[in-house]
Amino acid sequence: MTRNAATKATALLAASLAFAAPAVAGDRAMIDIIGYSSDYRYFAFEEFGMQDGSGFPYSNIYVLDLPSDSWVKGTPVRVRIEDDSANSTEAQAREQALAEAKPKLEALKIQESAEWIAMNGDGEAGDGKVLKFGSPGYFFNDPQGDYTLTLETFTAPAGEEFCSGLVDEILGFALTLDDNGTSSELHRDTGKLPASRGCAMAYRIHGVVARPATDAVHAGVAIISVLPYGFEGPDRRFIAVPLGN
Repeated sequence: MTRNAATKATALLAASLAFAAPAVAGDRAMIDIIGYSSDYRYFAFEEFGMQDGSGFPYSNIYVLDLPSDSWVKGTPVRVRIEDDSANSTEAQAREQALAEAKPKLEALKIQESAEWIAMNGDGEAGDGKVLKFGSPGYFFNDPQGDYTLTLETFTAPAGEEFCSGLVDEILGFALTLDDNGTSSELHRDTGKLPASRGCAMAYRIHGVVARPATDAVHAGVAIISVLPYGFEGPDRRFIAVPLGN
């Protein structure tokens, strides 16, 4: 059996097992914000968890070049500890990924803090398609500015061949920022989705990260959660979209 055929067979088996069960549960990656470079050109974050099906711990560290909206060469750093003895831990995967990413983080001087200034928590009602926010006010002052993120989803060609027949519809997304009545499109998927997106089934605005005590849009980053189909159901992963420079 070829590698592609084996991959497709595995995916279809996962789908048949998942849909036969009364409930499915994929792995739900967590996110940790690493921070900005000293010139606020670069932004880094980590997603990590325990892989569904295998139970292998993993950690992925992403470094985004904000002006070009592209991953820095040599990233993401991806670590998955494939230990069938089940002795490996999430903490070990995170430690290994950070060690591998450290030279890149140090070279880019990623040492400035970042903070969540708005979030659509998974425990909040709603579909996560809209998020209103502003620049943090000073202590008890109201947020400054009037910003709204709006997420749109639409059918898109999958980046992986095995997605065909696995899920009903593969989705791409577009993200728009409204700044006090002036609207600008920050991102729109065109053509095939990146292979790293997998069989994307849904998206949600997870939150906004910014430099502490500064304008929300300058060097701000929207974090989008994406649900690709995994071995035991939808998984959660993250995408970062720059808000401005």
